[in-house]
Amino acid sequence: MSRAISKAHTMSDSDNSDTDRVRTGSEDLFADSSDDDRDKGRSHLPTSRKSDSKDLCRSKKKAKEEADPYHVDTDVEDDSNQDSKTNSSSNSKKPLCKYGSKCYRKNPSHVDEFYHPAKRKSDETAACSSGKKAKIHSRKSTQMKPSTDMITAFQPFSFFLTKVKDLKNEYNFAGALSLKDILSEAMGKLKASCHFNFMFDMEWLVRQYPDSARILPMLLVHGEQGRDELNMKADAQNFSHISLCKAPLDIPYGTHHTKMMFLLYEHGLRIVIHTANLVPNDWHQKTQGIWVSPVFPPLTNASEKGDSPTGFKTDLLQYLAAYRSAKLAPWERHIQAHNMTTANVHIIGSVPGRHTLSHKNSWGHLKLRKVLSERGPDPTRVQNWPLVGQFSSIGSLGPDKNAWLTTEWATSLNSCKGSSMLQGLGTAQPKLDLIFPSMDNIRLSLEGYNGGGCVPYSIKTAMKQPWLTPFFSQWKSEGRGRSKAVPHIKTYTRHSPDGTQAAWFIVTSANLSKAAWGALEKKGSQLMIRSYELGVLFLPQYFGYKTSFPVSSKVEDIIKAEKDTFPLPYDLPATTYVRGDRPWFIDVPCVDLPDTFGLKWCPPL
Repeated sequence: MSRAISKAHTMSDSDNSDTDRVRTGSEDLFADSSDDDRDKGRSHLPTSRKSDSKDLCRSKKKAKEEADPYHVDTDVEDDSNQDSKTNSSSNSKKPLCKYGSKCYRKNPSHVDEFYHPAKRKSDETAACSSGKKAKIHSRKSTQMKPSTDMITAFQPFSFFLTKVKDLKNEYNFAGALSLKDILSEAMGKLKASCHFNFMFDMEWLVRQYPDSARILPMLLVHGEQGRDELNMKADAQNFSHISLCKAPLDIPYGTHHTKMMFLLYEHGLRIVIHTANLVPNDWHQKTQGIWVSPVFPPLTNASEKGDSPTGFKTDLLQYLAAYRSAKLAPWERHIQAHNMTTANVHIIGSVPGRHTLSHKNSWGHLKLRKVLSERGPDPTRVQNWPLVGQFSSIGSLGPDKNAWLTTEWATSLNSCKGSSMLQGLGTAQPKLDLIFPSMDNIRLSLEGYNGGGCVPYSIKTAMKQPWLTPFFSQWKSEGRGRSKAVPHIKTYTRHSPDGTQAAWFIVTSANLSKAAWGALEKKGSQLMIRSYELGVLFLPQYFGYKTSFPVSSKVEDIIKAEKDTFPLPYDLPATTYVRGDRPWFIDVPCVDLPDTFGLKWCPPL
């Protein structure tokens, strides 16, 4: 059995040497790890959970799941619909578009991705007479597998959450995907794949692929060092089709935190940028975000650039070049050989280094500042619109709010079209809401206190920045049914005061830290970044809107809306902490109030 990498998430965003690196009991949930690793994880369990967690798991799962509670991989679709057939042409390998000959979509990538029967005259007449956008109202009308059905329905934003075990079906069948969905044959016939991530469980990862794709070439891009790297190499020896690529980490305390997939099909290339580690626990009962690109077709003319108005292809190649690795060269060639003109998002990435001159505006929060100053919202329209940051980890941000948060970093998020790139210039700072789980958010979660293992804010760091707590808001996701699914997702947005419109939205691997977003040095002449991060920025003009796009977290509203509505992962406006609320601290005991399972939290000293 493969080793389940037992690094705590605490390491994922450490940006100083005194950040506590606490291991938690979450490792014990990796039921397919070796006995040695399970024992190692068990030694770090809260004392009240050491003897109870396994019995609790068994009492709630079927016999099949007892041996491997994550074997189902949150694929919670109704089995009665699993064998639904597509009526694709015998001469085409494309999946059938769920709307068949009545398809209303004009996007070239959609036409390339799905098979469309010839339209009859009556169909054309009906399509012309109906101006209302078709949406999913019932899974019974679905003619395709859930993954492709969902991809089609949630265009043009193509933003999804991961499925969550034990949620109501309505929250898992609308705008949600499992890893098996993403890798399924319905999405395309794979030739090879590549995963960028912070944590890997190889044996589990291979099982998420369809049987026909479990021996295809797979490259894993990681940042492991020392013993963890040796363990990873040992795991890889069990899989002849897996090769490894180590990301250079030249600055201390940096991490390879990017989470991205390259999926090469027989008919094109798909890019997936998400927030989940490639370990079972991250895809089980947590809230994670996923952006799924269309299938980019091969270029028909080698002389064509094939880039989008957002510069997606150029920025992606620039990001890959920062690894300085020959092992990524084949994937760079694949990207160059495909037409990415339909990409409708901007890449916002971070790579380690001290970036100067024009290069400093290519990464981190300065890249966001650059894009927003060139293509962002009208400052007169969003003057009173709050900024929201939502994340699962926090670094050391300085002695007061003006050291980095509300000056350097917030200036970038506050940038509007026509604003200056220079720090401190621009409009007045708007309200800033930071959505971070409270102790009760974790205590009452589906995983109980153990779910807090992926939210590694330490009391040692918090005591140095007490000024930060007044900015905090609760994690609340009633509209998506995920208020009790611990958020490992990271997002940032600017929204209207009533929470119905957004000027922009980012889903990214970057938490709230200087290591992830970068910090200016030498009087602003260089930007220092420690870690690899990657996200995508949604701007309204690429989705048919002028200054903002509608947003909602309510599943029914999203599905029934006549206008394309962005599916928020949480409820807006944000719910500010009130008296008695406190942030979750991974290393502070919680013995007064039991969690969902009646257990207490006793972290190791």
